[in-house]
Amino acid sequence: MSTPEAQTTVTVRCQFCSKLNQIDLSRAADRPKCGACQKPMLLDRPVKVMPDDFDQTVLQSGVPVLVDFYADWCAPCKMVAPLVDELARTHVGKVLMVKVDTDIAPQLSVTYGIRGIPTLILFQGGAETGRSVGFEPEKVRALVAGAM
Repeated sequence: MSTPEAQTTVTVRCQFCSKLNQIDLSRAADRPKCGACQKPMLLDRPVKVMPDDFDQTVLQSGVPVLVDFYADWCAPCKMVAPLVDELARTHVGKVLMVKVDTDIAPQLSVTYGIRGIPTLILFQGGAETGRSVGFEPEKVRALVAGAM
């Protein structure tokens, strides 16, 4: 039998020292600290994910994860970014928001059939449960709301 904490555990990389940390996302409001550098784990904003920690952070997450596949040069991606930031703030502790730079992670783009950016994919229990391509704010909000 799994514990409630196991159901809300996520592995995220510290934004300051890059060390992977296991966090109980249901306690995100307590401002957990990195086990290595002791700086706060900033979970009220999207977390950047690299190819080497995608499986741990996204597919093995105990909570729903919304992945924003983007590129820094992409104008529509810049339109979607404030929406993803807002969702991260309003759903902290319930849904993990992450960003994957498709220029750094081209193999992930191939694996998940990313043909245009921005593409936002909702994962639950390691499986894709919804997708939005382009600027579709209401669809993205509905995906996140349906995950809770």
